[in-house]
Amino acid sequence: MHRTYRDISPEDFPQVWQRPPFEDLLACLKQLHIEPSIWCPGEPRKTPREDQENTAHSRRKVIAYLGSIVGNALQWIKDDEQREIIWEEASRCLSQRCGRAGMGEITRRWPFQNRQAPFELIVREPPITGDSLGHKTWASSFLMARLLDSLVSGSLAHLLTPGRRESLKVLELGSGTGLLGIAAAAMWQVEVVLSDLPEIMQNLDYNIKQNRATVERLGGNIDSGVLIWGSENGNDALFSYGNRFDIILAADGLYDDDHPDLLYSAIREQLSSSPDSRVIVMSPIRDETTKRLIAQFRSSMSEIHLATLEEHILAGQDDWGDDDDEPQAVECWWAIFGKRDSGQ
Repeated sequence: MHRTYRDISPEDFPQVWQRPPFEDLLACLKQLHIEPSIWCPGEPRKTPREDQENTAHSRRKVIAYLGSIVGNALQWIKDDEQREIIWEEASRCLSQRCGRAGMGEITRRWPFQNRQAPFELIVREPPITGDSLGHKTWASSFLMARLLDSLVSGSLAHLLTPGRRESLKVLELGSGTGLLGIAAAAMWQVEVVLSDLPEIMQNLDYNIKQNRATVERLGGNIDSGVLIWGSENGNDALFSYGNRFDIILAADGLYDDDHPDLLYSAIREQLSSSPDSRVIVMSPIRDETTKRLIAQFRSSMSEIHLATLEEHILAGQDDWGDDDDEPQAVECWWAIFGKRDSGQ
């Protein structure tokens, strides 16, 4: 019978003092991998080690077991390449138990339901180092992406009609890993331009390429380019002509003191002057600072006569923590902005 290490105690794993063969150690480590979590509201988080590691005590034992492998010379395994494989696998399993900030590269598969058919987007997140926060998929991106289908018959019904979709221009600001913008192209059956800083574009373009076939099968299209908020230099030619986008999306773009003004300036330069145009923004309410940034942004939007047509608070989850415990709860504010005299 095939042995399943998820179902047994860590004490029964192949122990280094037993000098287990390479094949046994590798099989055990492969089963100890943790798949990256996703956060569907109202659904429990599902991970491959859910039953095995359901207590802090059990998790500590697994971590101790992995540490015993990483710290062992594995001298009974004579092949140098095989030893390296075991150390790499054990180290990867350890990093997966150190929270998202401690992980290396991961790939998540995000499920969606829309009016056409269910589909899945595959999104790569490189290791998060320094200030590369755009390499993580944040809760607000997924939460907003799940709202998109409802907007077709709701707040954006005047724009997302069969006759207007072909000419509609949609822009996502600060796309990061691209989940929101790619989902918008798929669900709305329109072309969406994704944008971010130069250092984020390589991974963003990779994710666009990975999901392009899915988006095109559903009737959408994707383009991308560098767009630096508040700067006239270094931007893609896509943005040479301003004020041409009918819908602008932005998720989690308000977390630094200068972000309200920068985001506002990008919207001012790129949003169409049509009374039908709309801006949809979502931001986690992490603390009092975030509340202040949201208020500052709303005030700036009023300067270009963009009123808050509707706003809501949504509950979500995120995995920006120091360990592999359940994702942290987070509340997200989102709003739709439009011209005061639009009548919408």
